[in-house]
Amino acid sequence: MTHSFLEVLGVSTIQEGASDGSWLETTSGQVLEVRSPADNSVIGSVRMASSEDYEKVVTSAQQAFSTWRLLPAPQRGEVIRQLGEEFRKHKSELGALISLEMGKIRAEGEGEVQECIDIFDFAVGLSRQLYGLTMHSERASHRMYEQWQPLGVMGIITAFNFPMAVWAWNAAIAAVCGDTMIWKPSELTPLSAIAIQKIVDRVFNRMGHSGVMCTVVGDRDEVGERMINDRRLPLISATGSCRMGRHVGAVVAGRLGRTILELGGNNAIIVDDSADLELTLRGIVFGAVGTAGQRCTTTRRLLLQREIAEGFVERLAAAYKTVPIGDPLEEGILMGPLINEGAVANFKAAVAAALEQGGRLVVGGRALEDRSGHFVEPTIIWSEEPLPISYEETFAPILYVTPWDDLGAAIAQQNSVDQGLSSAIFTGRMRSAERFLSAAGSDCGIANVNIGTSGAEIGGAFGGEKDTGGGREAGSDSWKAYMRRQTCTINYGDSLPLAQGIEFG
Repeated sequence: MTHSFLEVLGVSTIQEGASDGSWLETTSGQVLEVRSPADNSVIGSVRMASSEDYEKVVTSAQQAFSTWRLLPAPQRGEVIRQLGEEFRKHKSELGALISLEMGKIRAEGEGEVQECIDIFDFAVGLSRQLYGLTMHSERASHRMYEQWQPLGVMGIITAFNFPMAVWAWNAAIAAVCGDTMIWKPSELTPLSAIAIQKIVDRVFNRMGHSGVMCTVVGDRDEVGERMINDRRLPLISATGSCRMGRHVGAVVAGRLGRTILELGGNNAIIVDDSADLELTLRGIVFGAVGTAGQRCTTTRRLLLQREIAEGFVERLAAAYKTVPIGDPLEEGILMGPLINEGAVANFKAAVAAALEQGGRLVVGGRALEDRSGHFVEPTIIWSEEPLPISYEETFAPILYVTPWDDLGAAIAQQNSVDQGLSSAIFTGRMRSAERFLSAAGSDCGIANVNIGTSGAEIGGAFGGEKDTGGGREAGSDSWKAYMRRQTCTINYGDSLPLAQGIEFG
């Protein structure tokens, strides 16, 4: 490895799983080569954990839970505050590592690290706000209230496209709630996980805690399947495809465990003829092209009022042609590569299917095979009616454009896909905005007005409906998923009245 930021982060040798504040020595796991999607070069190697390694990590997390749950929540918050400070020190290096390993541009990489910092800050405040309710009892001399208790050891399974932020959304909140955790990162981005674990170990060991946040780099069979089948993990938070989520949900439900599922998105933006088109243009380009279309909140469908459709698409196509594509670590680049060759193949197949189904290619449509790495052109495809392929989520920068004549029909079209993650409308009309936000409007977990579909803040609960999974992470009251509710009744009188006025004996 020649990148100096890797040395700063301590990511410079073969790494394995981490538990109890140290790295396990394992020789039985397969060595995984990690490649940069920008040039397909090997940037590191990771020895994946075995089933025996997994057992050691679970045992460590269980032991840590027995003491971590008893630490007052504000003291747990102080540990997370210190973790946030360490991330601040290394924001540039961590952002560069995301760019190198995952392929998003440097600004987006650092933005992802900022998301981690933001959720750490949120969690610190939350550590003093894990509120329960007080209820009036129907029985004299009785007091009722509810309290929230730590849940246990939770499992976190993340995808490649946000190799740090999604972990942080879960880990920061779970930790202040009193849980410990095991993280299985994507096999495509293990170096980001290793860098995080090294920072975690440094902070937690310094403050006298270990085994609270553990990482296991492993494949689906050795680690993933064990996690979702493991009754010692009462909660599994999994981010990935809808297909993966259906499997995880079924397995965990079969053992009566809990899940937080953050799955696919097939997000649409509706634009009417009163919209600020300059604002709209910027929102669409970032939403559709950012991260090379590899966000669950990526804008994949654009529904334009017919009167403005053709003229706006021309402006949008012109903007697409100016997007600099290349090495995400280079200054001025706005779109990096897809994650691997399989993603490029999916892009090609989707474009071909769209054209076969009657779509018209407006701009883009090609894989850039004149260079190393997994680069494609940002693509716009027009059709008078929605194409069958547009109902599928392709993790690539493909935008399907369709005109509309009636706002109600446009909202129905937006809602017609299986997923329900993010949505947006650009309009200058209050009535249109309120209609979009009403119970008869967007059916998504996120609904924006004059903002694109991508770029959620951590203060709100993040997640979606339908095939997106229904889970919520990050802000608002998402913390409740990481705790167990307990209703308590105290009798401070000298008699024993029964509820509902029952007389017994």
